[in-house]
Amino acid sequence: MTNAPGDNGRVSGWDDGLRRAWERIRPRSIRAQVTFTALAGLAFLIGVGLFLTLFFIRETVMAQVRDRAAEEALQVADHIAAEPYTGPIPEGEAVLRIQVVARDSGEVLASSNTLEGRPQLTSERPLPGESRLDTTVCGPGTGVDSQTCLLVVGYSVDDTVYGDVVVLAATGMPQIVATRTLEATMLVTSAALLVATGLVIWIGVGRALRPVEAIRAQLDTLSVSALDRRLPVPDSQDEIAHLARTANDSLERMEEAVNRQRRFVSDASHELRNPIAGMRTRLEVELSDPDPDPRMREMLLTGLLSDTERLENIVSDLLELARLDSGATPVQETIELAGLVSEEFATGRRAPELRLHSSGPVYVYANRLRVVRVLTNLIANATRHAESRIDVIVRREEGFAVVEVHDDGAGIPPGERERVFERFSRLRESRERDPGGSGLGLPISREIAQAHGGSLLAGHSELLGGAAFVLRIPEHAGPPEQSPERPSEHPRGPDHPA
Repeated sequence: MTNAPGDNGRVSGWDDGLRRAWERIRPRSIRAQVTFTALAGLAFLIGVGLFLTLFFIRETVMAQVRDRAAEEALQVADHIAAEPYTGPIPEGEAVLRIQVVARDSGEVLASSNTLEGRPQLTSERPLPGESRLDTTVCGPGTGVDSQTCLLVVGYSVDDTVYGDVVVLAATGMPQIVATRTLEATMLVTSAALLVATGLVIWIGVGRALRPVEAIRAQLDTLSVSALDRRLPVPDSQDEIAHLARTANDSLERMEEAVNRQRRFVSDASHELRNPIAGMRTRLEVELSDPDPDPRMREMLLTGLLSDTERLENIVSDLLELARLDSGATPVQETIELAGLVSEEFATGRRAPELRLHSSGPVYVYANRLRVVRVLTNLIANATRHAESRIDVIVRREEGFAVVEVHDDGAGIPPGERERVFERFSRLRESRERDPGGSGLGLPISREIAQAHGGSLLAGHSELLGGAAFVLRIPEHAGPPEQSPERPSEHPRGPDHPA
């Protein structure tokens, strides 16, 4: 049987209506959601437990009452097995209604005072193969009002003085079963428990979420110009406190990144402004000359070309820093450092002389172009400051591949060994030896080392007496793997401030 199109439309309409109604009434806040969910689950558990408890109590009480009636019936059965009753059957303390009826005809052969002159309580008989009967009878034939029911227990007895008979013993329903007092009491108790639980959950969740409101209010006041503010951390060691601490750590990193970006933009604008201003001045002077000298024009073009190359170098370094700051992961491969130095930097005829020292292959897993750039920066820096000799030492140390670049120059003062890694920072000797440098080479080299999980430090060379730069990158065990195809050109070696 298929539903008519109209039926599907009505069902869909009902579903949409119920969904919209639920969207209107469903709790919105976390406090209300937690309270509602907890109460719904608790109400379900209480409902199931209430049903099972009532069922167990009713069955237990009724079983006890039936057992007392059965004892009375068995006593009567024992009596009529030997002699008949000459008067009413004596009534027990709990059972006031007893009858002895003929099994087949249903004739009442003996009864208690309460059932004197009344017909049999029930025409039901024990099932074949059974001797006991358990039933419930209601109505005027029970000897009470028509609204009352009796629990009846009967035993089929053979060979009595009355013949084959059924002894029926009846007792009234217990008040706890006959009325709804127990159900009403337990329902009221359960409702009170739900209300009390709901209040406790509502208050408890409200107290637990109170720090969240303080955190929200503080977040609402944050802006790029006020990143120094921090969220309030509650004294508790719960998830909200951990969240506040994590958010504060994130704000601290964000503040550091924004401050570094501001400094970077300020320094970059300053470094770019100088060559641009010089180029503009030269062009304006040249354009203002009505009769330019060809020789002066050639000198002007040569100077403009030099300034353009410097601008190109600065822009290239800025782009490299931007790539490093973005956290992008380039293609990596297994590299043998001693072989890389020997391949990229010929140790033959060059001034100053470059000597390579290595006790054996040392492998790292890194981006080849960036490692070459770091080595180029360090060796170019050593070349500018060395008098006659540069030593490159490749070794391993406690799980790290180490490359040391030593020169026999003037060295770096102890107080300046960290400043050389600041962006656009250049020492006086560096400005004198290389006026066109940008001051980004060493900062880029340290950023590359840190991006590979390593470090780059500057110090004094005990070997040659000048400066020593120590590069550490986590060592990679095993022989080099098949290297992916890479560009053939090598990165430009920028100028450095040592």
